[in-house]
Amino acid sequence: MAALHAISPHGLLPLSKTKRTISKNLQNSQFLSPKRQTFSRNKQRWHLNSVVQEELDVIPVKSGDSIDHQEGMVASPVEREGADLAAQVSGFGGSDGQFSFEGFSSASSSCIDGESIERQLESGRLIDRTINAMIVLGAGTYAITKLLTIDHNYWHGWTLFEILRYAPQHNWSAYEEALKKNPVLAKMMISGIVYSLGDWIAQCYEGKPLFEYDRTRMFRSGLVGFTLHGSLSHYYYQFCEELFPFQDWWVVPAKVAFDQTLWAATWNSIYFTVLGFLRLESPASIFSELTATFWPMLTAGWKLWPFAHLITYGVIPVEQRLLWVDCVELIWVTILSTYSKREIRSKII
Repeated sequence: MAALHAISPHGLLPLSKTKRTISKNLQNSQFLSPKRQTFSRNKQRWHLNSVVQEELDVIPVKSGDSIDHQEGMVASPVEREGADLAAQVSGFGGSDGQFSFEGFSSASSSCIDGESIERQLESGRLIDRTINAMIVLGAGTYAITKLLTIDHNYWHGWTLFEILRYAPQHNWSAYEEALKKNPVLAKMMISGIVYSLGDWIAQCYEGKPLFEYDRTRMFRSGLVGFTLHGSLSHYYYQFCEELFPFQDWWVVPAKVAFDQTLWAATWNSIYFTVLGFLRLESPASIFSELTATFWPMLTAGWKLWPFAHLITYGVIPVEQRLLWVDCVELIWVTILSTYSKREIRSKII
């Protein structure tokens, strides 16, 4: 009875018609003291105060304690608390009684994986910045070198002052010579460079660091400028001269109005449509972007181009108009690219 009293601190009802065999287990648990309880996963048996009970009937208890009907014994709140502790301890132990650190290993592994991923991302960003820096610095160095060394075949005996003095004039002469040989290709090259540079400026204007721009986006914009804007503009300015072959005072305003309505609407639509296809967007998405940006872009152009085109159609010769327009395009492409990027962000949000 002393052993039964040690099992439960509560009073027990008299037992009837049962025989009880009580054996003492002198083996101490590896993890718990004799006054604590452990739980075995394999046999699902309660060890209480180092006492093992076998062949016990169910003991009804008039209390709020739970009753284990499998082993025929009472589990009091104190015992349940000890069993929970034993279960927690057994969760760290293997079948051979040795501690296992699987939980800690998983957490450590996750931490290591996260650090590894972060290092890989940082390494990728460093590689991207290096490539972008090489592109910008390489292209800038090449352009400056070509402009400054236009007379390198005649430098014998020249001073630095003479080189810098004649370089602009001789570069202009080389540009005019290229226009005579292949005007379309020369204008395509200029437009491609201007559109790439303009998109890079637009990305920096949006807040991106100098060497963390989107190369793919810049390449798309430059490709549109090279393949479409240079060639289409070449034929458009010739068409505009044939459409208004007069020398009256109203010709320049008429050309500006025609440029900022039909031509501006056509080119803006082409620009956004081709960019959408280059981004592999669906036709529905492209149409949605076009309709969302068509009127804002057209009205935004009216703040810049009418004043610029007063010079375009009033002062600049036909063959030189695209070069002047491309210089203004550095500002306009920045606006154009910013509108396009803003529309993409609004769709994502």
